[in-house]
Amino acid sequence: MGQNNKTKLYIIFKRLCDFSFAVILFFLLLPVIIFASIWVKMDSKGPILFKQKRLGKNQCVFTIYKFRTMKIETEKDGRPLLDKQRVTLSGKILRKTSIDELPQLLNIIKGEMSFIGPRPFPTIDMDTYSSEQMIRFEVLPGITSWTAIHGRNTLTIQEKYNYEIAYVKNIGLKRDLEIFFKTIILVISCKDVEDRVNPPRIGADLLDDDPKNTEN
Repeated sequence: MGQNNKTKLYIIFKRLCDFSFAVILFFLLLPVIIFASIWVKMDSKGPILFKQKRLGKNQCVFTIYKFRTMKIETEKDGRPLLDKQRVTLSGKILRKTSIDELPQLLNIIKGEMSFIGPRPFPTIDMDTYSSEQMIRFEVLPGITSWTAIHGRNTLTIQEKYNYEIAYVKNIGLKRDLEIFFKTIILVISCKDVEDRVNPPRIGADLLDDDPKNTEN
């Protein structure tokens, strides 16, 4: 999908705002970041940060950063541990408050992410998108998204793809402000704030008459 001049100018403006706010927030929240880093390190053995390769704008691969919220051990007494058994005490709190996402401020500063945009999926999903779903790679991925404020973990993969397509087709200040303020409400309410990484997605058949593909 080609972008018109108005959209291109908005994306440039958005990137300038992203960089400025990310730098300011990083230094304002530095005490929280330092405290979280120490807590993660003391709570369980392993690295402070969780790092994973994700797909970004123009399908470029980048490393996403989060505070580690799970134990590095995958089994106990010879038996595999479920993900919920591996979540640490610090991890539960960091996920609940979305503090585990703060290291992604570095991704924004580096120009790999935006505050708002489609959530970046793992590189293993590279070959699973249909031609229409590839629109998600025309913009920077975000910490929060149009999908996040509509249920995130309660949505099917098809619904997530449809929300992402609708967002990119209608990107603009009005929609981004709506996502921004609704995300704040979600974080305060601690509702649907986890971003679980599931097995590889399979490109879903899109519904042309899906109401979420229209401007709201």
